[in-house]
Amino acid sequence: MVYFYFTVFDEQKRVKAGYSVTLDSGLTEVKDDDVIQWRFRNTLIAEINKPADSFTVYDDVPDGRFRDRLKLDNQTGSLTITNTTTEHAGDYELQINSVIKRFWLNVFVYPVHKSVKAGDSVTLDSGLTEVKDDDVIQWRFGITVIAEINVTADRFTVYDDVPDGRFRDRLKLDNQTGSLTITNTTTEHTGYYQTNYMRTILLSVHDEVKSVSVTEGDSVALDSGLTEVKDVDWIMWWFGDENIVIAEIIKSFNIIAVHDERADGRFRDRLKLDNQTGSLTITNITTEHAGDYGLVINSAGFSSKAFRVSLYDPVHCCGPTEAVIRLVLSALVGVATVLILVYDIRSRRAERGQAHIHTSGSA
Repeated sequence: MVYFYFTVFDEQKRVKAGYSVTLDSGLTEVKDDDVIQWRFRNTLIAEINKPADSFTVYDDVPDGRFRDRLKLDNQTGSLTITNTTTEHAGDYELQINSVIKRFWLNVFVYPVHKSVKAGDSVTLDSGLTEVKDDDVIQWRFGITVIAEINVTADRFTVYDDVPDGRFRDRLKLDNQTGSLTITNTTTEHTGYYQTNYMRTILLSVHDEVKSVSVTEGDSVALDSGLTEVKDVDWIMWWFGDENIVIAEIIKSFNIIAVHDERADGRFRDRLKLDNQTGSLTITNITTEHAGDYGLVINSAGFSSKAFRVSLYDPVHCCGPTEAVIRLVLSALVGVATVLILVYDIRSRRAERGQAHIHTSGSA
C-alpha cells in the first residue's frame, strides 16, 4: 500500500530576493503565559518564552543562512526575515502554545534579461557547456514546451507549432549545449523562457529603438506609454548591455522602487519613477548615463520598449541636415545685416544731401 502525505499551508507569502518579508503570528499581543516558537524546515530559528522572560533568535541554524536576518517582534511574536535569498524559500511553522500555523515562503529572483530588435535572431543560453548522455532538457515559453532534448531516447525536437504557431520555422536547438535560437523574432516572442534546470530568461523584442537626445545637466523622461499602472502590472526598467534593473513596479507585491545604487552608483539621486504611469525620469544627466534603456511591461501579456539616450553639445551639436539649416540661417542673417547697413548708409547720405541743399538756400 502506498501512502501520500500532504501538508496544508495556512498562508503563502511571496517576496523578491533582497527584500524583507514578515510572517504574521496573528496576535495583537503576546500574553504572559505564551510560548511562541518559529521553525524553518523543522529547525527552531526563533522563540519567545514569556514565563522565562526569554526572547531569542537562533540565526546561525541550520547552516547560517539566517545570520543577521531575523527580527522577532516582542509585542506580537511576528517574525521578519530581511535581505532574503532563495535559500530562505520553503516551509515555516509557527507554534503558539499548542496551536500550529504553517507558512510557505516563495523567494523569486530577477530572470536573465535579453533584448533584441524585431527581425533579428537571439540565442537563449541553456547554462550548460555540454549535453550529457542521460540529460533531458526542456525549453518552455510560459508553461508550453517548445523544444526538448532527450539523449537517452535520441530525441532532439522543436515544437514550433505551439502554442499558436508564433514559433513556426523559427526555432533551432543546439544539440551540443541545449541552447535555443529564435530566428526572425517578432514582438509576440517577448516573454519568459525557462528550462527544467530552473534557468529563466526574460526576452524582450521591440519594433524600434527610440532615440532621445539631451544636453548634459538636463533631465530626460522615458515614457512608458501607459496612462495608469494596474494592480496586476509588473514594470521593469533596464540599463546598458549588462541589463541592470534600475527601477521597477510590482503592484501585486506593493513594490515601487528605484535602484539608483546599481550600475556603479551612476544613477544615485537621479532617478524618478512615476507611480501612476511607470515612466522614468533621469535628472542631471552626464555622459555616464548615455546608452540603451529597456522597458518590459507584463500586463495580461508582455510588451517592451527600447530607448537610446545620447548627449549633444549645443555649440557643436549639428548633424549634416542641421548643419545645412544653421548655415542657411546664418547666411540669411548675414544678408539681412548687409541690407540694413546699406540702407543705413544711404539714409545718412540722403540726410546730408538735404542738409547741404538747405544750407545753400539760406545763403
